[in-house]
Amino acid sequence: MECTPSRVLHIRKLPGEVTETEVIALGLPFGKVTNILMLKGKNQAFLELATEEAASTMVNYYTNITPHLRNQPIFIQYSNHKELKTDSALNQRAQAVLQAVTAVQTSNSSVTGTTGNENAISSAQSPVLRIIIDNMYYPVTLDVLHQIFSKFGTVLKIITFTKNNQFQALLQYGDPVNAQQAKLALDGQNIYNACCTLRIDFSKLVNLNVKYNNDKSRDYTRPDLPSGDGQPALDPAIAAAFAKETSLLAVPGALSPLGIPNAAAAAAAAAASRVGMHGVPAGGNTVLLVSNLNEEMVSPQSLFTLFGVYGDVQRVKILYNKKDSALIQMADGNQSQLAMSHLNGQKMYGKIIRVTLSKHQTVQLPREGLDDQGLTKDFSNSPLHRFKKPGSKNFQNIFPPSATLHLSNIPQNTTEDDLRTLFTNTGGNVKAFKFFQDHKMALLQMSTVEEAIQALIDLHNYTIGDNHHLRVSFSKSTI
Repeated sequence: MECTPSRVLHIRKLPGEVTETEVIALGLPFGKVTNILMLKGKNQAFLELATEEAASTMVNYYTNITPHLRNQPIFIQYSNHKELKTDSALNQRAQAVLQAVTAVQTSNSSVTGTTGNENAISSAQSPVLRIIIDNMYYPVTLDVLHQIFSKFGTVLKIITFTKNNQFQALLQYGDPVNAQQAKLALDGQNIYNACCTLRIDFSKLVNLNVKYNNDKSRDYTRPDLPSGDGQPALDPAIAAAFAKETSLLAVPGALSPLGIPNAAAAAAAAAASRVGMHGVPAGGNTVLLVSNLNEEMVSPQSLFTLFGVYGDVQRVKILYNKKDSALIQMADGNQSQLAMSHLNGQKMYGKIIRVTLSKHQTVQLPREGLDDQGLTKDFSNSPLHRFKKPGSKNFQNIFPPSATLHLSNIPQNTTEDDLRTLFTNTGGNVKAFKFFQDHKMALLQMSTVEEAIQALIDLHNYTIGDNHHLRVSFSKSTI
């Protein structure tokens, strides 16, 4: 390791039958591989990366974690060569592999090398998995994924995102074999009892390019990355402290099928929320602080209805001295996490609201006989809680705010025109409408998410003839 940094790396003690593809795959997580020279007889190879920075990241990473190929430890150090000059005729096969791998990386599609498929990385050999989580009633965070997937090998990188209203992740191992083992073991498993089902496929990507280390993406090979978007980077020490905190909420169902202790899962959720970071175990926090509200328009009832989409709101207090802020107490810590992740940054009454975990443990009711102008309301006995019944269907229909709304409990004699008129009166435009077969349910699309939020606040539980109360929720479908 004493050599001066170079973008060419010298790899020793390679297993005899190792292929160019496997050696190239070692370098890919760190940057573009520009050349390779295999010295088969000596069980050695030279690998050239596009930049010295990529090479030094790779060497630094493998200083702490011994790299393995085919379950055998190998050794990586800087080479004395500053670049690889290879005889193209002798090195044709290696060049073909390199081209194939590069083509896969740039086009996302598998390209076969000159000497059969072993050279090209078909998606089944990719070290990158694409993970979709179905029935996500509890927040699943990057840390939870890292914890589960680390059981099968070293996780190098994770990127999480929402696509088609579904939480998805790309996760990269150091070795395609680990990806294969993880897929076999975990595909179709639930993270928590009866929910958060993992759907796993191989990605066509061979390498993930992570720009920021924060709660949405992480490159474990580069702890120096910025957190981006003004987000505080997650301090691993804090995350570890959370994981040790055992007094946090328990996810119903004792131990999850994947053996994640509830406290650790909750801790990961809390750590990833970037809130309560000062040693306060935020995982069990049921109280949210909502700020930047439109104080002319907002009421405890409207907050109860909107936040009630993600959990059973117990109490709401609009702050007397700061009427653009409110405290909202949910039934449990999972619900507050869910409401925060879905509603922070959404528009309510024309203003972008901010939702964070509060340091308060409960919302105090005003003292007997004290008039607080109706700013505090207790909803603990409300008949409108969506999640009172264990195993209720509503648990399966929790989606981020969307322009399309799902309507149910519609009386038989109510027409499409009636509903279009009703929803237009909330101040928005109805773009599309579709009844389900039995006419008791429908999908209705407003022109923006903000309009849909407004319509849900105004019309959820609206009495619509025959003593029917209309039920409104966000949908993942589009019309």
